Amino acid sequence: MMRRLYPHPYLSLTLFAVWLLLVNGYALGSLVFAAILATIIPLLTSAYWPNRMEVRNLPAIIGYILLVIWDIIVANVVVAKIVLFKPNSQLQPAWVTIPIDLRSPEAITLLAGTITLTPGTVTSDISACGRSLLVHCLHAPDPDAVRDEIKTRYEARLKRIFR
Repeated sequence: MMRRLYPHPYLSLTLFAVWLLLVNGYALGSLVFAAILATIIPLLTSAYWPNRMEVRNLPAIIGYILLVIWDIIVANVVVAKIVLFKPNSQLQPAWVTIPIDLRSPEAITLLAGTITLTPGTVTSDISACGRSLLVHCLHAPDPDAVRDEIKTRYEARLKRIFR
């Protein structure tokens, strides 16, 4: 019964928490509406999620989240320095193709989202075969180093999470 009512329990928990954070209050009406959203949205979208993602390596997930938060903080400082102190003539923007070994759509989406969340980079496209991402970098004097860093820092960790 619970499995049918909550086909994606992590999504339900996330929706519940996000709604409470958005309304910034814990009144009875907010709690009830959060519960309704956390029930209805996963039910309506469950047909589009034929396979459930299994959480296999919770320490790796927590480590990945902490790494991404740290990288976002560091990248904010780096981008601020570039914007404030580097003349446009010294910027070296680049398009970098990142070959990916990930096969799970969730893992690829998470990798693309992580790249986009990190200031100074944005994922702009995925190849038709799903084997590479096109990333734009604000300042990349060595595009190969950017590619290697994304593969070792993010993709390798996502491989451990999404086996």
